Amino acid sequence: MIIEAIYHRPKDNYAYAYDEKTIHIRLRTKKNNIDNIKLIHGDPYDWKENNWQTSQTSMKKEGSDSLFDYWFVVIQPQFRRLRYGFELTSGDETIVYTEKGFFNHILVDDITYYFCFPFLHHNDVFKAPAWVKKTVWYQIFPERFANGNAETNPQNTLPWGSEEATSTNFFGGDFEGIINHIPHLVDLGITGLYFTPIFKAFSNHKYDTINYMEIDPHFGDKETFKKLVNTCHQHGIKVMLDAVFNHSGYYFPQFQDVIKHGEKSRYKNWFHIKEFPVQTSPAPNYDTFGFVETMPKLNTQNQEVKNYLLDVGRYWVREFGIDGWRLDVANEIDHQFWKEFRSAVKSINPEVYILGEIWHDSMPWLEGDQFDAVMNYPFTHTALQFFAKKIVTATQFANAISQVYHSYPLNVSEVQFNLLGSHDTPRILTECENDIERLKLLYLFQLSFPGSPCIYYGDEIGMTGGQDPGCRNCMIWEKDKQNTDLFDFLKKLIHIYKTEAIFSKNSTFHFVDTNDETNHIIYKRTSHKEEIFFVINNSQNNIDVELPIDIKNKKLINLWTEEEFAAEASHAILPLAPHHFSILKVVEVTN
Repeated sequence: MIIEAIYHRPKDNYAYAYDEKTIHIRLRTKKNNIDNIKLIHGDPYDWKENNWQTSQTSMKKEGSDSLFDYWFVVIQPQFRRLRYGFELTSGDETIVYTEKGFFNHILVDDITYYFCFPFLHHNDVFKAPAWVKKTVWYQIFPERFANGNAETNPQNTLPWGSEEATSTNFFGGDFEGIINHIPHLVDLGITGLYFTPIFKAFSNHKYDTINYMEIDPHFGDKETFKKLVNTCHQHGIKVMLDAVFNHSGYYFPQFQDVIKHGEKSRYKNWFHIKEFPVQTSPAPNYDTFGFVETMPKLNTQNQEVKNYLLDVGRYWVREFGIDGWRLDVANEIDHQFWKEFRSAVKSINPEVYILGEIWHDSMPWLEGDQFDAVMNYPFTHTALQFFAKKIVTATQFANAISQVYHSYPLNVSEVQFNLLGSHDTPRILTECENDIERLKLLYLFQLSFPGSPCIYYGDEIGMTGGQDPGCRNCMIWEKDKQNTDLFDFLKKLIHIYKTEAIFSKNSTFHFVDTNDETNHIIYKRTSHKEEIFFVINNSQNNIDVELPIDIKNKKLINLWTEEEFAAEASHAILPLAPHHFSILKVVEVTN
């Protein structure tokens, strides 16, 4: 038994309150090294004749990555208190793992040896809005979605789609254009819209804010925005705005005041100025986003800045009823600010979704006091490697996805923002080398993985484009130029996602089989006695896949073809064409 690989801590993704009655506990061990594990657990005050009273509950191996196995158990302690340890067996060897180390028997004379979950408090349960679990997002870059009102066009607006997007040109996308095309989104099945910034700014992307309290006039006015929000809500669509609080724009009045008055400016401490006067070249002498001189970094530890930005957060929720905030460059802002931001926004509406833009492991922001979720780029990267670029094997893919899945508590994973592409990445069809069949498999995996999926505008009709600005071209509205087959495919997937309860209620994710020779994978979603299996052939060959499950006396429903059949044998062989799949719901047959 390799004890050096055994790891647990009573915190974060290893021990957490799933709800007000339930504790989830995980243990990590070396891959394929442990045969079984039992959780030793009991109430810390339950003693008889000087012996601590314990119970044992078997843990289940719920996944693996390239190095480790992850074990899982659900416990509902009667009095919401728990002391616990682990009994691990490998062959003939059995050890007990506690907070104080390893022992050869269960210790009952002193509970200080054991891990502690002191009390399951209501306030300590991670709570994200329940509606997010059922939401299919659609990201819109407003300047490039649709031009509905020529009167708001900026100077030198180009005819729609007349040339490739650049970092400086304008095509006149606006709120009226979005309102006009709500039927397109409803038809697809979208239930949430995420807008990149809409506030007054200099650029076409609007990440260089001039006024956080005003709509950019190129998009419309506040009345038009209110109409847009109301129209979305009437069609069951939530609205999420982009908050750019890490930095302002160069023409932000407070920054202009610092440029004009230097050290005498009352706003000099709103930014991170290294010396005066302010200089933009040859390099800025103030902190910025990256090294972009037109995006000066805000000092969110300054109380005036904090008050201003918290007012912004409250204002758009209170006055316009928005349903979410996406937080730009969220990891470069101090944790205390985000704690206060959460309290401020949730005081107006506790059901507002708070989403951070973080591209890496984000557990420090997801402990219930800051964000509800982050943009799940580790998921994105791994999915693209397997389905789009085909540069990893089935096993490597499963290992990497399992690592993503086990990085967070389950109640966090259920509301993670799972995207395949955005305004910051190449178009996913371009990543797929224009292979529509690869893209369909990407969508299938995205819609079947725990979390809240997001589609970037135009991806649903097969738009292509490279890195920014290539991924920001005008939406194609001519039907004869759209890939309507792809649209219908995604529409059907979204319908399954929305109608099968297992995707929006408490369920787990688990790889069942991977095969590097055939490049196929099998995984399942499980909720209580309900199971849905996904069998995917990510190759250019016809293959026959044996379902590694006992299906005798069970009914299988193919959710894609709606075929039903009862299995007479214990196992079934499933033929799959290149880049094809099956979605199989397993139903117990009762006599």
